[in-house]
Amino acid sequence: MTESDSAAESGPGPVPRLETAWALARVTGPSMAPTVRHGDRLLVRRMRSAASVRPGDVVLARFPSRPDLLVVKRVRRAVPGGHWVEGDNPLVADDSRAFGAAVVVGRVVCRLRPRPGRLAPPPDRSAA
Repeated sequence: MTESDSAAESGPGPVPRLETAWALARVTGPSMAPTVRHGDRLLVRRMRSAASVRPGDVVLARFPSRPDLLVVKRVRRAVPGGHWVEGDNPLVADDSRAFGAAVVVGRVVCRLRPRPGRLAPPPDRSAA
């Protein structure tokens, strides 16, 4: 959830965008473990263009089928209608596997609390 978002439309379908250029997000749930964990606070920068999103980016996104759901996920690839996003924890499927293409509304810049710093690269799933 962010502490700053609005009902303005952006991208395909009625997907609210971030109202301000910067927002704080609080992670809830285990879907991005080990990269970010439940309770982490993240600094997010609003996306002006979907073209600047790259695979591997950790983003704040919404699904056109669930515009009320705001998620922190990792971009896997661009797809028709937005981006395919997945959590780093493959056991939790509240991502594009369940809801389809997502509209990226912001890019996570860094973690503010409890362990300040940049986020780790995607985990190597082939090692599992």
